[in-house]
Amino acid sequence: NVAPGAAGRGRGDDHAGELFGSSDANVKHLLEGHDRGVNWAAFHPTMPLIVSGADDRQVKLWRMNDTKAWEVDTCRGHYNNVSCCLFHPRQELLLSNSEDRSIRVWDMQRRVAVQTFRREQDRFWVM
Repeated sequence: NVAPGAAGRGRGDDHAGELFGSSDANVKHLLEGHDRGVNWAAFHPTMPLIVSGADDRQVKLWRMNDTKAWEVDTCRGHYNNVSCCLFHPRQELLLSNSEDRSIRVWDMQRRVAVQTFRREQDRFWVM
């Protein structure tokens, strides 16, 4: 149950696993495509798109409609687990960060990295 009710606030009752206020949450789409555990998924703010990042070192772009969701493409280039990914709020770009100590900027249309930021002494977990 992924829908937490008011009772699910750490009081040790049976509703502690509820997250969203009701217990009638439904899975709308199951996205299968990553080879290892998924660490992050984000929805595009205006388009029917999802981006996901996983321990398979890949960033995947998904399209969805009312009845299904499907993989559109994969962005490859990270050398370690992808911790977080998101859509740029104003440009046609994806951003991802990885345990390889880098943040990559991807062109959404061409699905290629257009810039990489790297810090040898720091790790990025969330953007």
